[in-house]
Amino acid sequence: MSQSTAFQPGRPLVFRGGTVLPVDSARSVLTDTDVLVVDDRIAAVGPRLDVPEGTAEIDASGGIVMPGMIDTHRHMWQTAMRGYGADWTLTQYFVWYYLEHGKRFRPEDVYAGNLLAAVEALDAGVTTVVDWSHGLQTVDHADAAVDALQAVPGRFVLAYGNIQQSPAEWTGSPEFRDFVSRRVTGDDMLGLQLAFDVTGDPAFPEKPAFEAARELGVAVTTHAGVWGATDDAGIRLMHENGFMTPETVYVHASTLSADSYHRIAATGGSVSVSTESEQSAGQGYPTTWALRSHGIPVSLSMDTSVWWSGDLFSAMRTTLGADRAREHLEAHTKGETVTHSALRADQVVEWATLGGAKALGRGSDLGSIEAGRKADLVLIKNDHSPVSFPVLNPYGHVAFQAQRGDVHTVVVDGRVVKHEHRLIAVDLAAVRRTVEQTVEHLRSAMGEEEWRRGMNPDVPAAKVLDNPYTYTDFRSSATHGH
Repeated sequence: MSQSTAFQPGRPLVFRGGTVLPVDSARSVLTDTDVLVVDDRIAAVGPRLDVPEGTAEIDASGGIVMPGMIDTHRHMWQTAMRGYGADWTLTQYFVWYYLEHGKRFRPEDVYAGNLLAAVEALDAGVTTVVDWSHGLQTVDHADAAVDALQAVPGRFVLAYGNIQQSPAEWTGSPEFRDFVSRRVTGDDMLGLQLAFDVTGDPAFPEKPAFEAARELGVAVTTHAGVWGATDDAGIRLMHENGFMTPETVYVHASTLSADSYHRIAATGGSVSVSTESEQSAGQGYPTTWALRSHGIPVSLSMDTSVWWSGDLFSAMRTTLGADRAREHLEAHTKGETVTHSALRADQVVEWATLGGAKALGRGSDLGSIEAGRKADLVLIKNDHSPVSFPVLNPYGHVAFQAQRGDVHTVVVDGRVVKHEHRLIAVDLAAVRRTVEQTVEHLRSAMGEEEWRRGMNPDVPAAKVLDNPYTYTDFRSSATHGH
């Protein structure tokens, strides 16, 4: 029986005999447990469940069943450039995308990046992605972004942005409002955020964009606490003008003061930590210890495949490593020894699942395994790998041992989209051809010499370096170009 025949829409599905991580407040581990899916919901969780006649069965014995992972900040449109900027700094990223070649992306190039990123996410067990889409130079680009997301059976949030215009300009355009009314229709599989940053300019040129978000009833996601680009001044402006809300997602938040963390905590916002990015690009040291000390909710994200991996196994692993490395280093400088790790494996698994759900306002129906919740599930099982056994500490196994190649089955909204390590109904050859056309376009538009130099671009002396936002001339002592 083929995969597509075995998993017909509407047919109940049960995972049999797995180790289930519900990701609940007790950090439970349920051994030899079944998970029954009926329609788009988890119908029951327990040992040796009675199931409806005709239920499709998946043998989860020896594997781990966990909630689908949720990435709260991924620049999906850049994925066709996978690995191109492996040696970039954040400044070089700004030069390439914000000031120079990001303008070359056509709508079909945004489509190609989003398509590849969406397929990659499902393959790695990431069932929900916030598409931090700040390359939407026109509404045609935005339509292409959504077309790609809706071509893939994942759950997505379009975080609409445009780095080539001021936030006030693009959010105030009739074309943008028309796009929202046409494409964001309340579909459970496609949400909307507004994505823009706050420069700290006392004139607060971003204020109309916040007002637009409030009018539309959508959250704002913003790169905050990014070395040389966004700092405490932006947080103060947001707070003083009443735009810090529980729905606001602050990406990175790596170089903020205690005052800003207090403001985020007091207004109920959350932080998306992109540890691979922060460690390598230079936004600031991943600030998980400060977030924990202020009680700020955390989710995880991978940022962009121009540099890094596209999976949350790497995000969990590097986040644990960064937090613990800092803890040990701080202790050693005092002549002390850390005897108990403060950040635990089960915490980063929660950040990668329920933490993301809560950040998106979906904490009641995503990110955990219990009856009544949406059936977004991942089975980690690889009978061909010696790393698949023994599973002694399941949360630790997910955080440190598992990888995307161990993702056996993925279910989104009750639909099986990957099984036995193979994506279902995805034409990878067609995706490859689409991406190759984008690479060919960019390479020919830039020219071969510039294409090669772009992997280690020069810093143009006449342009803003660390703060790439050209809609304001504001500079501060926090900006190296000051």
